Amino acid sequence: MTLDAIIQEARALPIKERKQLIIALVDSLTEEQSGKPHDPLEFYGVGAHLRDMDAQEYVNQLRAEWDERP
Repeated sequence: MTLDAIIQEARALPIKERKQLIIALVDSLTEEQSGKPHDPLEFYGVGAHLRDMDAQEYVNQLRAEWDERP
């Protein structure tokens, strides 16, 4: 079933059931986010490639990449 088909089915529901559907969807989003917290050691070495780069140069590069996005 496609997302468009699901939306059409949801619109056909009575308002009370649509509200229940919204609550269920929001609850499912919070369930996915409530995992175990990350261990800070998981991120060890992630930015090692930035060690020798000038901070302002890095920020300028990020801004340039952002400006290039469509």
